[in-house]
Amino acid sequence: MDGGLRRTLLSQWTFEDSRKLVDPKMDFLTGRARTRSDSAASGASTSSSSSSRMLLRQKLAQLLSRIDDMSSEDEASEEMSRTLDDAFQLCSCFAPPTHAFRLHMVTWNVATAEPPDDVTSLLQLDVQPPTDLYVIGLQEVCATPVRFISDLIVEDSWSHIFMDTLAPRGFIKVAAVRMQGLLLLVFAKQSHLPYIRDIHSTYTRTGIFGYWGNKGAVSVRFSFYGHKVCFLNCHLAAHMSHALQRVDEIEHILETQEFDTDDARRVLDHKLVFWFGDLNFRIADHGLHFLRSSINGGRLNLLWSKDQLLTMKKKEAFLQEFEEGPLNFKPTYKFSRNSDAYELGGKKRKPAWTDRILWRVKPKNVPSEDDDDKLSTATDDSLDEYPLVVNQDKYTSDMSYGVSDHKPVMASFSLELRKHFDTPLVHVSPEGVWSADQDALLNYTVQEDFLSSTWDWIGLYKVGFKSSSDYETFVWVREDELPEIDEVIQHVGCQISVDKDDIPLLGGQYVLGYYSTNMQSIIGLSANFQILESKRAVMEGLVPENINGLRK
Repeated sequence: MDGGLRRTLLSQWTFEDSRKLVDPKMDFLTGRARTRSDSAASGASTSSSSSSRMLLRQKLAQLLSRIDDMSSEDEASEEMSRTLDDAFQLCSCFAPPTHAFRLHMVTWNVATAEPPDDVTSLLQLDVQPPTDLYVIGLQEVCATPVRFISDLIVEDSWSHIFMDTLAPRGFIKVAAVRMQGLLLLVFAKQSHLPYIRDIHSTYTRTGIFGYWGNKGAVSVRFSFYGHKVCFLNCHLAAHMSHALQRVDEIEHILETQEFDTDDARRVLDHKLVFWFGDLNFRIADHGLHFLRSSINGGRLNLLWSKDQLLTMKKKEAFLQEFEEGPLNFKPTYKFSRNSDAYELGGKKRKPAWTDRILWRVKPKNVPSEDDDDKLSTATDDSLDEYPLVVNQDKYTSDMSYGVSDHKPVMASFSLELRKHFDTPLVHVSPEGVWSADQDALLNYTVQEDFLSSTWDWIGLYKVGFKSSSDYETFVWVREDELPEIDEVIQHVGCQISVDKDDIPLLGGQYVLGYYSTNMQSIIGLSANFQILESKRAVMEGLVPENINGLRK
């Protein structure tokens, strides 16, 4: 083989490459020490990974040995190509699998109206593949003083209809925040609850110089399988002439809004941000007649160049980091109520895409131009090791809803990500037979250390429950069993008794959930289990007596 080719190949193969190849603790693809995000990973997985590493080392050693026998560079190139193809196929064995989750979002200015009787179409409940997360942002929910105070005591009517619709399908409300007329709701499929952690919410007022909450933003952030996600529901300043004020408001919100958490304190610190709501950007310059003829003729693209948000994105660098799907649906404002016709009387406001949904994936770290010690290809290690890819599947509006002068806007996304973990922090299970005729026992095992609290509790939920507070009964986690903050307590099992008087008399399917006060979420769920119908239920006349298999 040509000595020059061999020297070239060997010069590109560094000592560091050799160390990664030989050292089984190093990841050949990333050069970082391997870490196990799942403490319960099986030994079979480790064995498989070791075999794959050995095969990869054999392939590369085979490649180097064959180079010595090559008679020409062309022959070497072909052989290298074939061997490297085999080697790269083995590389896939090193990368943990990615998972796809479906997110459905809704934004709607409801103009103080009561909810419609049916929100099935709004939520697109029967879509395939099924949805994992629902995020609903509303603006101008009725917030008169009497109504607002009553909503603080009991759930508002909008929250009720969404919970009543989603709970029977296995979705639980995991977060909610309200500031006067702004309301943000987050629902998750029950199976995801233990992996939604560190939930925090906050708000920012921008109305009347920041003293009034009729305008502003409410937000919720949490960790979803270890990925930090933030949802920001906004209602910005109105009117055509206030485009610059709207930009100033969102910039102020992004810069000043903070969460009570140790990491990702601000909105843009999160790996994934969704910015949505009644952003109130209008279509400038075009006259009313041109707008309506373009809309009625299906020539929506003629209006994009004058959309204020699209125009501002070309000027403002921070807005350019946000992505948005094409506006291929009719402007969603302003309509006559209970109609799909734009309002003709009164102020004759021009139709506009005021209601929007945008998203931002945190950019990779780019080093300063003055930093000579860093390569220009430097990236955020976390983003490389645990990738997150966002694809928008749908961006549209629903013209069938007429309770407001705005039409709701919906967007569906596919989130492809690699999980940081897939083991609950706490394993919970019932012990033995449960009925109200006797005290019952439950077991819980802490599988990873976490910051617990004397206010942690384990709730008994009927299957189809609506939120973490929708329990039948609960028991406190005993203070003497709580771990110390820095104590490693993996696989410490505890048992708690539940008084029979607190157990439902009627039978049914139930589930146990460990609620962490610090994380504000359920971090451990049992499998569904049966509570037997109590003899006391018959004695108290709650159910008819069963004689010879027949109800009497």
